[in-house]
Amino acid sequence: MPGIQRFFQSVRQELRWLTPGIGVKRWLIPLLIGTTLVALGLTMVALDIYRNAPDTLQPMLSLLSLQELDRGIRVIVFSLVGIGLILYSVIGFNRSLLKPFMRPDKPIVDTVSSYRRKEKGPRVVVIGGGTGLSSLLRGLKEYTHNLTAIVTVADDGGSSGALRRNLGILPPGDIRNCLAALSDDEDLLTQIFQYRFSEAAGVNGHSLGNLFISALADITGSFEQAVAESGRVLAVRGRVMPSTLHDVRLVADLVDPSTQKDIRVRGESNIPTTPGKVKRVWLEPSNPKAYPMAIQAILNAELIVIGPGSLFTSILPNLLVPDIAAAVHASRAYKFFVCNVATQPGETDHFDCLDHVQAIEKHLGGRIFDLVICNNRVSEQLPEKVEPVLPNERLSEQYPIYCADLLDEVQPWRHDSKKLARVVMDLFYDRTGPVFQRDEEPLLSERSDVRG
Repeated sequence: MPGIQRFFQSVRQELRWLTPGIGVKRWLIPLLIGTTLVALGLTMVALDIYRNAPDTLQPMLSLLSLQELDRGIRVIVFSLVGIGLILYSVIGFNRSLLKPFMRPDKPIVDTVSSYRRKEKGPRVVVIGGGTGLSSLLRGLKEYTHNLTAIVTVADDGGSSGALRRNLGILPPGDIRNCLAALSDDEDLLTQIFQYRFSEAAGVNGHSLGNLFISALADITGSFEQAVAESGRVLAVRGRVMPSTLHDVRLVADLVDPSTQKDIRVRGESNIPTTPGKVKRVWLEPSNPKAYPMAIQAILNAELIVIGPGSLFTSILPNLLVPDIAAAVHASRAYKFFVCNVATQPGETDHFDCLDHVQAIEKHLGGRIFDLVICNNRVSEQLPEKVEPVLPNERLSEQYPIYCADLLDEVQPWRHDSKKLARVVMDLFYDRTGPVFQRDEEPLLSERSDVRG
């Protein structure tokens, strides 16, 4: 019958509170012990009333105490009724407390279970910048709350560059994007944080988030504190931090295509717009101190993911901070490199996956990656002068690689955040074994095998 089916379905739903890992069962034992002690005290009072009650009340008291039944049956009946009332009260009490955080389309037990699962997730550090890093973070936050994004502060173009020149603060643009990506609720508040004013508004095309971080930096007196407070406003799960707190400038040597001579270009925004092939990049000053919390996160990480993002202007500026590079080398974490889906005009023209890997390891002075993750699907909808970045035989001969369809269907020159995050986490669990039960089946069996 439909009524009975709904009843059992409701019971099964409530029994999910006893699922391992949620952290509910551990509190039931002290609750039952406390309830038993209270019941013993009340029983003594009830026995005293029963023994001294007038004869006129004896029939009613006998009925309430179920004296017509055997003692064992009475124990079972009273115990079941008591446990049922306790569970009903506890669940109702928790729902009342958690009501402000409940979503109408998701049962509260699913919300609690998801939070506990992510709370126990692996310690992951992601290094990079730009839209590639924020896209990866948007996917990884569905697997773990123990996320740290280490972001470049070499940006000197657009709104970030203007604030850097006018206010003397570190560029907030890439950090703003990462905070928005890690927000627990990417709805209206995050959209407001990402809102960019028009030039006609009189604020030079700045985004509200950049202005907000700049204002907090002035109020709190420190850029890192401003980033932390912005994360609290956006309910960020994870941490976003700069690779260094020094005012650094990115410098590059390019090979002029007409004369084959070296050209020196200063400024991150000038490198992609200057004709020529990037030969090498470095920071000025050349030995900036790393942000200490970034070093600590790298050394404590279980997984380090480098990329995706602009190779020379987003990824390498982080790794050119000497202490960051040394910490990556010293860390015992697994180190994955996520290769870009497409080339960036003026920066990585005609590059394949191997070129990306070799450029990083050339600047870092040695091999660091345990695995290279590549996209193997080619789209015909790439913009002009943009080419797909694909693996080749030389790469598979030198590095363990894993290939999969990672394309975003709407913007096929970028990664799909969900596809990429799922591949990264499945590869990590394939090497370490699952720490807790995942919601989905592993993806590795559906994709190309790891080669190397």
